[in-house]
Amino acid sequence: MDTISRENNNYLPIAGVIVGVIALILGGTALSKVSSLSKKVPDGLPESVQKIDLIESEARSASSAAEKANNGINSLSRSSQDAFNAVAAQITEVRGDVAKIHEAATKAPAAKAGAANKGPVVAGPGEYVIKSQDSGAKIARANGVSLADLMAVNPGVNWTKLKVGDKIKLPAKK
Repeated sequence: MDTISRENNNYLPIAGVIVGVIALILGGTALSKVSSLSKKVPDGLPESVQKIDLIESEARSASSAAEKANNGINSLSRSSQDAFNAVAAQITEVRGDVAKIHEAATKAPAAKAGAANKGPVVAGPGEYVIKSQDSGAKIARANGVSLADLMAVNPGVNWTKLKVGDKIKLPAKK
């Protein structure tokens, strides 16, 4: 006998046919439900889509405005820094000019005093005019006073750097 016979009581082919019929019924039911759902649009969906589109447009606009503001801030920062640098350069220049003016002002009285006196410097009573080769000891000896007394009445004089034409005070003789 062959392998397929009447004695074969195998229920497997029958179970396969039954499962296939059930799957066919379920597929048809699902298809009918899906087709009925796709035809209906939920209430308020178009308005929600419009709101989402509006929000997206506003977000893009806000992003663009923020980018413009950031660029403006960066530009302002650069121009402020340039202005500060220019002011610093001008302040430095003014400081140099002030220093030159101050230096000229401190030198001007000495130069004017020498220019105003066209003749020889004359000593008043109790004064002595420094001459070439003078020293404190030489001046004290020539005027009959001690060097200590001469130095005491002239505390601001630098005795190692006497200048020709400067006047010094002479102490009273004892």
